[in-house]
Amino acid sequence: MFLQSAPPQGSTSNAEAMKQMGFGDLIHNFDALGWIVFITLVVMSFASWYFIIANAIRNAMVRSRAEKVIANFWSTTSTQEAIRELEAQPKGEPFSKIALDAASAVAHHQQAAAAATSGRLAESLSRSEFIDRALRQAVARESLRLEGGMTLLATVGSSAPFIGLLGTVWGIYHALIKISASGNASMEAVAGPVGEALIMTAFGLFVAIPAVLAYNFFNRSNRMTYAQFDEFAHDLHDFFATGSRVEGVAPTQK
Repeated sequence: MFLQSAPPQGSTSNAEAMKQMGFGDLIHNFDALGWIVFITLVVMSFASWYFIIANAIRNAMVRSRAEKVIANFWSTTSTQEAIRELEAQPKGEPFSKIALDAASAVAHHQQAAAAATSGRLAESLSRSEFIDRALRQAVARESLRLEGGMTLLATVGSSAPFIGLLGTVWGIYHALIKISASGNASMEAVAGPVGEALIMTAFGLFVAIPAVLAYNFFNRSNRMTYAQFDEFAHDLHDFFATGSRVEGVAPTQK
């Protein structure tokens, strides 16, 4: 019978060293900069996930209500009824706010034109120009609200990998200093500290990837909503300025 030879002592030590690499060991060996990098990545992760969830809920609500709000506005029989319908919408619904701003601009222009001292307003801005300016401001305001959190997501997606890489480089630097001071360059001495430092790069990618994917998704979703804003604002301008929508756009009245 042949006796199975025992594995070399060095290979056993190497295997044990590889098993000891972990996130817990990395945190245990953190210095001041390591903690700063780690806390920064944790804050970035929580902030990006907050805006991912908040934007997902907000965009879903806006997209689900958009067609209904627009259809209800054009199906009303009078401007007063349409305004009441718009005022009943939730506070964060953008299409109703754009239409209400246009209606408010019309009312303000009419009141100013009817006043005794209205000559300056009537001369400086016509009814159409006054409505157009109000609609532009409303669309810009609601578009800006949809941008909430996008800058943070872009910042996290672009900077988190480099912050994690900074933690890795700093960790490897300190690991090499310790190895040099101890004079032990075996796998057991090298694998643990270096492997633990590499985890910071993986953590940075873990933080960055969801932020990048979310940014691209919300950016495309917002562009579609902006197009709806512009189309609705164009129809509102024609309606309040001339009393009717663009020919061929309005729904068929039964």
